Amino acid sequence: MSLAELGRFARNEAHIVIGRLESEGIPALALDGNASIADGSQFFIPVRVMVDADDLEVARGIIAALPDS
Repeated sequence: MSLAELGRFARNEAHIVIGRLESEGIPALALDGNASIADGSQFFIPVRVMVDADDLEVARGIIAALPDS
């Protein structure tokens, strides 16, 4: 398994994206979600959503189909 970055999202949005991907059977994880939590800037640092490199194109298609908020 080789991880690939799907994108960088706001903290809450990243977890919504992960939930959507996992509902389609694509495992995903968030990196950097707790970065700088001690100084209170964790909501300003984007969270990287990672997927298996083999799932990257399918994951991009799923994310592209999501409505803009």
